[in-house]
Amino acid sequence: MARDRSQRDDYTDPLRRLLLAVLCLCLLAIFLVWRIDSPRVEKFRAQVVDAVVPNMDWALAPVTATINLVRDFQSYQRLAEQNRELRSELRQMQAWKEAALQLEQENARLLDLNNVRLDPRLTFVTGVVMADSGSPFRQSVLLNVGARDGIVDGWAAMDGIGLVGRISGTGANTSRVILLTDAASAVPATIQPSGQTALIKGDNSVAPVIDFLENADTVRPGDRVVSSGDGGVFPAGLLIGQVAAAPSGRLRVRLAADYERLEFLRVLRHHGTETVEDPGGIVLPSATALNGPGDG
Repeated sequence: MARDRSQRDDYTDPLRRLLLAVLCLCLLAIFLVWRIDSPRVEKFRAQVVDAVVPNMDWALAPVTATINLVRDFQSYQRLAEQNRELRSELRQMQAWKEAALQLEQENARLLDLNNVRLDPRLTFVTGVVMADSGSPFRQSVLLNVGARDGIVDGWAAMDGIGLVGRISGTGANTSRVILLTDAASAVPATIQPSGQTALIKGDNSVAPVIDFLENADTVRPGDRVVSSGDGGVFPAGLLIGQVAAAPSGRLRVRLAADYERLEFLRVLRHHGTETVEDPGGIVLPSATALNGPGDG
């Protein structure tokens, strides 16, 4: 067995070297033929290409498939990069959308504040709600306006629609607003159209109680509730809300102010109702007006 194997190796090695030499010579000949610049050689090359290439489609198929696969992979990479860029732009657009919605809401609040019709004699200071310190036992918010802006305790605070509360405590740069829902809040009010007077008292719920009502039979759910101005704390005619009937049958006020989104509040400058010292002078003109400036 060992002798047969050695004899086979003796024949195989020279044959392998011979085939390798012939292959190298063929390649060298092809290279030389392909490099010769001659019309005859060019014609020969064209004939060889015409004879060989059409019959080599089966051999070029894997190469073509590989090239197409590489191109598809490169196209997929470009699509993946574009997808990442689009996702990043979408996140930026969502952030801009959220900012635009917030600005739109703030703009709507400011427009509401500007469109509220009040007594032209009343001036106001607009403040931004800094914090909400509401709790089950105390309902209040903080504003970024204070004594430096001339804020005084007791002044009324409104949002774009209705009365929110009153100033209770001022600092140099901030002030606290006790909301109408707070248990310490009590506002004299008038119910329209019946003209009944009542006291709107907070009980730490979303709907304050209507108390001290003289004749409840003349009051209906949906009636308008405004401040009466009694006591000289609040100006008269500020909208508070509408009458609502609780399931227990007790009358409450559905507040007009949007307590869920208190962002800007208008603090009304109110220095009290002017006292009447001469009631007769309101009805009857003075003696000077009757006699005229030239009468003696």
